[in-house]
Amino acid sequence: MTRNHTAYQPKGSEVTAEADYVVVGTGAGGAAAAVTLARAGASVLLVEAGPWRDPHDYAHSTYGALRDMMDDWGSTITMGRALWPVVQARLVGGTTVINSAICVRTPADVFEEWARDHGVGITAVGGRTFAERLGSYQDQLERELCVAETGPDALGRSNELALKGDAAAGYEGHIIRRYAKGCIGSGQCLQGCSSMKKQSTNLNYIPETLSLGGAILSCAPVDRIVWDGDRAVGVTGRFLHPQSREKGATFHARAKKAVFIAASATWSPVILQKSGVKHKAVGAGFRAHPGTGVFGIYDDPVDMNRGVTQGWASTRFRKEPGLKLETLSIPMEMAISRLAGGGKALMERIAGYRHIAMWVHALRARTAGRVDVGWTGRPVVRYGLDEADMRGFREGMWRVAQLHFAAGARAVVPGITGLPYSLERKDVDCIANGPLNPQNYVAILSHLFGGCTMGADPSRSVCDDAGRVHGRRSLYVADASIFPDNIGVNPQHTIMSLAMDIATRALG
Repeated sequence: MTRNHTAYQPKGSEVTAEADYVVVGTGAGGAAAAVTLARAGASVLLVEAGPWRDPHDYAHSTYGALRDMMDDWGSTITMGRALWPVVQARLVGGTTVINSAICVRTPADVFEEWARDHGVGITAVGGRTFAERLGSYQDQLERELCVAETGPDALGRSNELALKGDAAAGYEGHIIRRYAKGCIGSGQCLQGCSSMKKQSTNLNYIPETLSLGGAILSCAPVDRIVWDGDRAVGVTGRFLHPQSREKGATFHARAKKAVFIAASATWSPVILQKSGVKHKAVGAGFRAHPGTGVFGIYDDPVDMNRGVTQGWASTRFRKEPGLKLETLSIPMEMAISRLAGGGKALMERIAGYRHIAMWVHALRARTAGRVDVGWTGRPVVRYGLDEADMRGFREGMWRVAQLHFAAGARAVVPGITGLPYSLERKDVDCIANGPLNPQNYVAILSHLFGGCTMGADPSRSVCDDAGRVHGRRSLYVADASIFPDNIGVNPQHTIMSLAMDIATRALG
């Protein structure tokens, strides 16, 4: 904690603060924008809906992570044919605290598609193209956040097996590059890295912003943007206690120059909607990476929670059918939820936990959904995969199963309703011919995009490629909600570099 930090304040008082720039959200986009503004000499006030959690307070269990770090216990789900959870954090540092710190540079074809389909990044700024500017910021991020491949001592058996399977299956995979200085492979990425190796923004860019004279309000969910005509001049809301959920004092965060919204692909459009930005594009174009895992069962112990949570990935199938394959180690309490049965059968399956490796796929889904304000004031995500995307989703599971068998698994557990609990290699094509109903699958949505999409046409987009909201002054959006399409890779690097570019252009 610092003297520049104001946490929950009880009822009966008001908190007012002012800065050149107010930045809503402290995850990848908000923190990158804030530190860029602060380094230029501007005063910055960060406003974060969740609490400040120091690494020594991070929970070790999934229950504790849901309680302390996730948005309303991770209760946001899609409204569609299947009720799939939306993975999103709510604390200082945002989802950078609970992700696997994976660093992937923006693929070149993304810039080409954005320019061709949305008119984004066509005009050079300062003699440099959009791709050149973001590439330069990504170079900077890699230096400042200590990006490197996971070392062999931290990989762990699950990732080593994936490398073995990749060599046999020809998936053209690689060891993942991560924002994790000296990772020791403690397997705690999803609960927050208490060893302080993961470079989440609460450990670097937010403290740096505060050291440069910035300030932060935490436990402070924003209700709406404050206007002077069409000009954004601040935000307001009420403090919310992170445990009791009791509403506290009203806060007013005033911006002398501009307001930046970086509250996520679910919350940024909701804040705009609640603030009277009624453009039909607000909330539209929501996209994500739906994904799920397949367990491989091995004769020898795997102990998947020894070693880095995610250490291997393949993007060979990113363009067609739109898949990213990767390892993902989950704690026992999460694994148990995927082990069907009860009584003696369930206990026998739990007893085999040490022999399980979980690998996953994430689908570059083309299906678009929508985010709107629900009656409680929270986001309602309307989203469901069409048949083409479901075919890709199903193929992803089949390819992960094939990878397990190539690595030497004796069986896989697909977790698909209507299929046997476990499959041997001779039966693996049951997955390829499995159901196309999303209700048959256990899945999550990660890597969320859209809702405040950028584009050259104000009739079809919310903001331009400088993050400026069409028809409004002094209002910028600087997170993944402005992505006009699904990029097919982990988005943190793209989010942060784009936020830095938006902040730099706002400074003039």
